[in-house]
Amino acid sequence: MQPHQKQTLQKPVNRHMTSFQIIILGFSGVIYIGTLLLMLPFATQEGVNTPFIDALFTATSAVCVTGLVLHDTATYWSVFGQAVILTLIQIGGMGVVTVGVAIAAASGRKIDLMQRSTMQEAIAAPQVGGIVRMTKFLLHVILTIELIGALALAPVFCRDFGFLKGLWYAVFHSISAFCNAGFDLLGVRQPFCSLTPYSSQPVINLTIMALIVTGGIGFLTWDDIRKNKWHLKKYRMQSKVILTVTAFLIVVPAIYFFFCEFSDLPFWERVWNALFQSVTPRTAGFNTADLTALSEVGQLLIILLMLIGGSPGSTAGGMKTTTVAVLFSSAVSVFRKRDHAQFYKRRISDGTIRNAATIFLMYVFLFLAGGMIISYTEQVPLVAALFETASAIGTVGLTLGITPELSGFSHLILIALMFFGRVGGLTLIFAAISERRATDSRYPQEKITVG
Repeated sequence: MQPHQKQTLQKPVNRHMTSFQIIILGFSGVIYIGTLLLMLPFATQEGVNTPFIDALFTATSAVCVTGLVLHDTATYWSVFGQAVILTLIQIGGMGVVTVGVAIAAASGRKIDLMQRSTMQEAIAAPQVGGIVRMTKFLLHVILTIELIGALALAPVFCRDFGFLKGLWYAVFHSISAFCNAGFDLLGVRQPFCSLTPYSSQPVINLTIMALIVTGGIGFLTWDDIRKNKWHLKKYRMQSKVILTVTAFLIVVPAIYFFFCEFSDLPFWERVWNALFQSVTPRTAGFNTADLTALSEVGQLLIILLMLIGGSPGSTAGGMKTTTVAVLFSSAVSVFRKRDHAQFYKRRISDGTIRNAATIFLMYVFLFLAGGMIISYTEQVPLVAALFETASAIGTVGLTLGITPELSGFSHLILIALMFFGRVGGLTLIFAAISERRATDSRYPQEKITVG
């Protein structure tokens, strides 16, 4: 090389995956393994090979804690198949990253900064500091609550199905309810009947509803409850919002269902049905009433509840309670001509409002587009198709009974919506666009009229 010649040096490219990409690959990998296991002949009671699309649909529904099924879980899958589904539900509910970090910590491996950052994104924690300690706390709480739920359900199931089978049913339904999955084993009485045989049974209703709500309020809210107990003023602003919105979304729909949908039932059966149908759309997927018998107004209300879903950093899916709350607060600030949205004397950042608006737009667009496509291609009523897509993208699992009759193309749409609903729209976008292009330049501003 001559002295005057210049050597071109290329800056090495950082090819480390982002936290969002790790989360996406983690969920995808577990779904793939679950699909292969469910395709095995001994995963079914008849010893047949389950078609790939059916196994993929079931594995996705389990990992994404949705509950939509093509085959009745109790009568089609063997004990091995049911155990695979339950394992996928547990991993999906706790979070793939949470399970991975827990295994690494238990084996004595050091958790590096990248893994801590991924864990922070997975459970929506405010900071990286103390994330491993919080993960251990979450695991203890999850297993304890699921054990308590199983012990509460066991007497009823053991009485109805025998001791061993009753214990298995208690464990299965406790985990499924806490993880907001909606899978059930009561098809032995009537296929796809969910919890309708226990529509007026207090123990089953109270236990399942308590597990659904506990799993859906979010891990950080548990942390607040653990630290501050009944001192609500010390709670994080987010926890206060979650608890307020959750209570509102349980009480108000329950009042509607009690007076408008189940008026022909005895009083206490009306109470249990009204409460259960207001809790389960966010986002559990069990039902104790025939949803096809509801009015279109009742079905639309359930669709709205399914789209809202649970809270961030929880076992539930959907847009999340905080997203709706932020948009509502932003609208109130506009009505009152305030400069900023606020909760409990705390200001909401403009970036949070933009994220909420983006999430809302993505969910509504995919929900409507998927429903319209399914309605047109399958020639089914639009309400039934929208109910199906809301259930999928909200990771709920409720259905008006059309899921098994849909074509493979529609099943693929539902699979995509379930994955989107569990992983999260922003996670998918940030995984695809791993680097943010920083720039100080801004375009000239010009006003545009809205409204």
